[in-house]
Amino acid sequence: MKLRLAATLLATQPHLPAFWPDREIAGPGEEGLEVLAEGAPAAPGAAVLRFTPGPFRPPQLGPRAPLVGLLAAEAADPLALALVTALAAPPPELRQILERLCAGRIGAPPGLDDPGLLALGVVARSAVLVLDPCDAVQAEAAASRLGAARGSGLPVLVAQDPFSTGAPVLPGSLPRLDPWTLLEGAAQLSGASRDLALLALAAGVALRDGPLAGQAGDSVWAALLAATRWADPFRAATSDSLAAIETLALWKRREAESRGIAACLGVHPYKQPRLRELLASAAPPPGFHAKPGPALDAATARGGALLAWSASAPPTLPAQAASRGVELLWLEDGFLRSAGLGAAFRAGASFALDRRGPYYDPAAGSDLEHLLATVNISETLRARARALRAAVVARGFTKYNLRGVAPVIAAPPGRKRLLVPGQVEDDASVQRGGGAIRSNLALLEAVRAAEPDAFLIYKPHPDIEAGFRRGRIPAVRLAGLADLVLREAPMASLFGQVDAVHTLTSLTGFEALLRGLPVTVWGRPFYAGWGLTEDCESPLGPRRVLSLDELVAVALILYPRCVDPLTGLPCEPELLLERLDRPELFPVGERGLIRAAQGFVTRAMSRLRRVR
Repeated sequence: MKLRLAATLLATQPHLPAFWPDREIAGPGEEGLEVLAEGAPAAPGAAVLRFTPGPFRPPQLGPRAPLVGLLAAEAADPLALALVTALAAPPPELRQILERLCAGRIGAPPGLDDPGLLALGVVARSAVLVLDPCDAVQAEAAASRLGAARGSGLPVLVAQDPFSTGAPVLPGSLPRLDPWTLLEGAAQLSGASRDLALLALAAGVALRDGPLAGQAGDSVWAALLAATRWADPFRAATSDSLAAIETLALWKRREAESRGIAACLGVHPYKQPRLRELLASAAPPPGFHAKPGPALDAATARGGALLAWSASAPPTLPAQAASRGVELLWLEDGFLRSAGLGAAFRAGASFALDRRGPYYDPAAGSDLEHLLATVNISETLRARARALRAAVVARGFTKYNLRGVAPVIAAPPGRKRLLVPGQVEDDASVQRGGGAIRSNLALLEAVRAAEPDAFLIYKPHPDIEAGFRRGRIPAVRLAGLADLVLREAPMASLFGQVDAVHTLTSLTGFEALLRGLPVTVWGRPFYAGWGLTEDCESPLGPRRVLSLDELVAVALILYPRCVDPLTGLPCEPELLLERLDRPELFPVGERGLIRAAQGFVTRAMSRLRRVR
């Protein structure tokens, strides 16, 4: 029988058909088995297929909670039906699945605080956790369980069941917390609902009583997994348990990070829709403000953090935020941003949210700097970074991924070909990280003095070539320094034709490292000082020697936050690479045509000046 999916259901779960690749979907007016969420009302006598995410609940991302795993049955309670299914043996990957489920702290109700073990005041796995059912009908039984726990000789914790919704009935109950915080302190569990009992079995916490007490955790979870269907909401295709759990873990982290952000400052209107997607959580969305005063007022009123676009923040903002007790976070574009220029109002899909300072400011001691200096990078993560780097290089990706004709660099034989990328001179990365050099002209002069016999190839910054930003070098000055000036050439096409790169703080230096090119750095960008570049300025902070894969792991995987421009969901950088193949997902913004006209006029005037 075909499946009938209501339009309202597809509006919130557009990928829902991917859970049933073996079933046809009924068209308008066709008969079929009506697919409904557990508890949703059905028409009298209708044939219904019920579904529930069970322990694979997605976090609340604004108004959305996209499913990646579900149990479905022609029964009122699909989860109960799955749990009574007997299996001969657990699947071989069961341990790995449960470890990832626990590590990702998956399956909690949305929006609960997850303060961790220190908030409970007990040693890990030491207490009897007694759950308050928050139901007056069960108050007497709950009190009896509490008395029995106090006679066990173990420390006792009393907490409201995270899956309950009523008022507490046991005195001194802790408020509703994320179940994984509670399970960290529990050696035994009493009075748990079925939902919490499942998570306890996954974590290896013993059940003193309740619906699943006395059952082997592996058998329970094996039956549940056998009945679970998986789907990929990004590609609207079937998936598997491990990939789905990794997605849920990513969303759990992103939702928790976003929930504490109460206000945004200095974010251009064309970026705001993408930021709303990036910051979606169980909390109300943050407001956008143009001035520090109202932004700080809003953050103070909600008791949350202020997220400021780094280049728009006044120098006094850190002191203002500190004086009001407001946590300040810094926002910037990530290193694989979009297909097209931000100056043309194309929204990016990769962002850096930093609690210490802007990553381009070497004096700020950013989260990026801290990760590079301290994080332990596993072999698994290094392998992932290696594969990601290979994909970036193979597909020719850079920060903006501009289209254009690839030029041929015809340098005289025997002369070293050096690429010198220009930068926007009033950009904060140049002003704060440039060291002794603060202009494109000074950079070219320094490179020519250091390499008098080299063939220098100068590529102006795309925003300058587009006529949007400052940093143009007069033609008469260029003539005596650069052997070749490449305008409107895609950067990726140049790397295979040069011998090395000299840069101030440009991300081009990082992109050249990805391709194995020698890089000389005249400023202090984030990728300098780790043993991978020739550095003309000494680093301001402590350094260790990193491999290229370790640098990539931090800069492209651990540090940035990516959002899928197609679905608007938090995603991993590997998916963003797929989306960068589709320029139509990065359209010119509403003011793009006006900016394009402005750029045309500016470029025309520049050409006239060069002719003169």
